[in-house]
Amino acid sequence: MTQHATAAGKPAARKGRSELGIAALLGAAGAVVLWDASRLVVPYSVSDPVGPKALPIIIGSLLLVTAVLLAVNVLRGGRGQAEEGEDVDLSHPADWKTVLPLAGAFVLNILLIDVAGWVISGTLLFWGSVWALGGRNYVRDGLVSVAMALLTFYGFYFGLGIKLPAGILAGIL
Repeated sequence: MTQHATAAGKPAARKGRSELGIAALLGAAGAVVLWDASRLVVPYSVSDPVGPKALPIIIGSLLLVTAVLLAVNVLRGGRGQAEEGEDVDLSHPADWKTVLPLAGAFVLNILLIDVAGWVISGTLLFWGSVWALGGRNYVRDGLVSVAMALLTFYGFYFGLGIKLPAGILAGIL
């Protein structure tokens, strides 16, 4: 017995793995939401019989049901439609020369945000993102990155009342 190949040249048995991964991700998210909802400590209130646990339980349950339905659909042969946008060429592999530096900028931001503060880590995030995407005007890109980091820092503080970490610039900002 031979396996049939799909149009992309992959064996038919291996084609739905990514969709099963999405089903597993949905199931895991639903389980985490239900587990977290079960840990909520809510005093009894006569005026609110539903309580704050109701919405997370509904959302977690719907995520689990969606995960099961998606997995069943995929195992029965259902497949999502391939991307057919005119700006996406699925025959080309990922551009790792862009993806890896971009991911590196995000990881660097995560590592530095508490120590250096948002303005410094955000500047590096914005500048690294521009560099990874092909920007080579270093001075202009750096100035725009500093401006974006400062605008978002003060935008969150004054506009939303959220204090982003100031880090080593705590006395200055």
